[in-house]
Amino acid sequence: MESPAPRGTDVTRIAARSSVIESLKGCGLPGVRIDKEELRRKILIPQYLRQAMHDAIASRDHHAGDRHFANGGAPEVAPEAPMVVFINSRSGGRHGPELKGRLQELMSEEQVFDLAVVKPNEFVQFGLGCLETLAGVGDLCAKEIREKLRVMVAGGDGTVGWVLGSLQELHKQNREPVPPVGIVPLGTGNDLSRSFGWGGSFPFAWKSAIKRSLDRAIRGPTCRLDSWHVLISMPASEIVEPPHSLKISEDNVLDNYGLGVQVELPEKSIGYEGVFYNYFSIGMDAQVAYGFHHLRNEKPYLAQGPIANKLIYSGYSCTQGWFFTPCMSDPSLRGLKNILRMHVKKANCSEWEQIRIPSSVRAIVALNLHNYGSGRHPWGNLKPDYLEKRGFVEAHADDGLLEIFGLKQGWHASFVMVDLISAKHIAQVVGFRRLGAHWGSPYLDGRDHSFR
Repeated sequence: MESPAPRGTDVTRIAARSSVIESLKGCGLPGVRIDKEELRRKILIPQYLRQAMHDAIASRDHHAGDRHFANGGAPEVAPEAPMVVFINSRSGGRHGPELKGRLQELMSEEQVFDLAVVKPNEFVQFGLGCLETLAGVGDLCAKEIREKLRVMVAGGDGTVGWVLGSLQELHKQNREPVPPVGIVPLGTGNDLSRSFGWGGSFPFAWKSAIKRSLDRAIRGPTCRLDSWHVLISMPASEIVEPPHSLKISEDNVLDNYGLGVQVELPEKSIGYEGVFYNYFSIGMDAQVAYGFHHLRNEKPYLAQGPIANKLIYSGYSCTQGWFFTPCMSDPSLRGLKNILRMHVKKANCSEWEQIRIPSSVRAIVALNLHNYGSGRHPWGNLKPDYLEKRGFVEAHADDGLLEIFGLKQGWHASFVMVDLISAKHIAQVVGFRRLGAHWGSPYLDGRDHSFR
C-alpha cells in the first residue's frame, strides 16, 4: 500500500485500510495445566521498570521514571514475554473486579491497568515513552522489554478497539514495534475475539482459563487485522456523544468531493475522525446499537452480563421500529435509498462509482471481520462461481477490503442472524463514501491512512 499523502491532497480522500494491527491468535490445548509460578516468571517485568512506568503515567511525564534506572549492581534480565493487561472492570458482569484481582495476582499490580483509571493513550504516551527513554540512555533491559512487550485486553469489542486505536499512534509517531494484542472476551458480542480464536464468551471456569489465555499470548503466532479510517461530518447544531474511537477532527472540510452530487451544505459543521476494526453500520442497525449503548450507560444495573445484554438488546430493537414501522409517516423509514447516496472505490480501480442501494434495505453494514452480531456470518460462505459472477474475492480480515451488505428489516435480519439466509450483498470495496440527502443524518467518509 502507498504511504500517506500530505494532508489536503486529493489522495487523502481515498478510503482504504489505515494500518495493519497485529493481533495474537490464540493457540494451545485446553485442559493443559499451566504452572502459576512458571507463567509469572515468563511475563513479570522487573520491579524497577514497573515502578518507573507507574511514576511516568501518574505524573504524565515519561522522564519521571529516570530515577529508577538500574545503573548499579547486576543488570536485570528481561522476561521471555513481558506483558501488560488493560481491563474494563465494568465488563463481564460481576466478574470484572474479581478478574482484575486475579490478573494482579498472576503478574503484578503495576502491569494491570484499569481503564477507568489509566487510559490506553496515557500508557502509550507515558508508559511506553518511559521505556523508550530508559532504553535511550543505555538500559538494555528496558530496550528488550519494549521490543518484546505484548498486550492483553480484558473487555468487549469496544474496549479492544479503543486499545488498538491508541497503539496505532505508535505507527504515526514512528515508534515501532507496535505490541501485538490478545483478548480476554468480556463483552456482549466479542466478534473480534471470535475472529482470532480467543473465544466468544467469558468462561465459567475463568480462573484457570485466564492462565491459559496468558500462556497462549506468550506462545501464539501473530495475525494481521485491517483498520479503517473514518471521517464523519455533520451540522454543528447536532449534539452527539461519540465513542472513544472518535475524536474531533481538525480537518473538517465539507464538500461533495467531486462526486457530482449537489447537496446544500450547512453553514457550520463539526467533524469526527477515528478508526474501526469490526464493522460500522448506517440506518436502523446503527440506531438500535446507539440507543442500546445509551440505555446501558443510563441504567448500568441492567448490564449484568452478555446474556442479559442480548435480551435487552433484542427487546430494545423491537421498540425502535426494526420489525414494525409506520411506513406512511416518514419516507426515510421505508429504506435508506430515500435519504442517502453511496459511492465506492473497488479494488484495482481509480474512480469512485455510485452504487444503487436496494429499495428494501434499511441498514447498511461495512464488515471487516468474519463475524458480526455475536459470531454470525451475514456475508456467508460464497461459492466460487458466485464470487466470480459478482466480481468478489474470498473475504479475509487482512485483505484490504470491506464487505458491504444490507439488511431489510427485523424479520430479514433475524433469518440472517440464524444463518438461514445471507444478507443482501451490495459490494466489496477498498473504500466508500456516504452522502446524506438531508442534514438530519451524518456524512461519512473513509479516507486513506495507510502504513504499509
